[in-house]
Amino acid sequence: MAILCLGEALVDLICERPVSSLAQADSFVPHFGGATANVAVAAARAGAAVQLAGGVGDDALGGWLRGRLADVGVGLDWFELIKGAPTPLALVWVDDAGEASYQLYAQALGVAVTTIASRLDQALGACDALFFGTNSLASDPEREVTMAARARALELGLPILFDPNLRMHRWPDSAAAAAAANACIEGALLVRMNRFESELLTGESDPERAASSLVQAGARCVVVTLGPEGALLRGEVQADVAGVPAAVLSTVGAGDAFTGVLLAALAAGDFDPRVLPAALDDAALAGAAATERWGAGE
Repeated sequence: MAILCLGEALVDLICERPVSSLAQADSFVPHFGGATANVAVAAARAGAAVQLAGGVGDDALGGWLRGRLADVGVGLDWFELIKGAPTPLALVWVDDAGEASYQLYAQALGVAVTTIASRLDQALGACDALFFGTNSLASDPEREVTMAARARALELGLPILFDPNLRMHRWPDSAAAAAAANACIEGALLVRMNRFESELLTGESDPERAASSLVQAGARCVVVTLGPEGALLRGEVQADVAGVPAAVLSTVGAGDAFTGVLLAALAAGDFDPRVLPAALDDAALAGAAATERWGAGE
């Protein structure tokens, strides 16, 4: 069962030592990045058939990213090297707790999504589910394409898999970010988010109540990840998983790894949500393991 992942790939330039600010970062190492691409890589490594829909610049970095995607088995039928567009970059630095901050150089992010607009019907027709996040909702042209893909997937009866993965620096304010994410909840088979996002979207500080609110809003299954405290699953199926100890270097991509494992389990189980409780343990392990390396896609 193939999953179409609509969204971004980029290069994370990561300072591989803890610093308190970008000004203290003295060197950066290139790593594979982009939330949607990270999820696609994690799902492919977990055995799923995945197609990444989007693109990067037709430059040296873009070629490097495309090669990395191909090496791990991500399908590239709907992925383009875009002439005249620079491959997006993010400067990344982490503090002593491994929490990441980002400076994004991503003029081509919107172009990467809009360039496949004319082929969306073909892409969705060739796949069995649609995954996306909010990074392709942050500007008007890419939002239009993403929401059109969501609407078409619903018409076709394809499962919708949604991970808000909010990057607040890309939004004018928290209300705009929450509104864009909440518009994608109804009809989703799976919504995965962290504690901060669950409170932003629902106004509920308690993750249990936040998950219940999102189920009432139309999500079939909601997973809220709680960092070292584990995760909870609510909706058509319910489960809890304890946190997994980890020697944390960086939280970059940990949630993406978690989501990718859940997507692979759903694909292997014909998108039956009853596979999710058993998959939570593997997802928690993958998320914890991701914190012990600098790059999510390593």
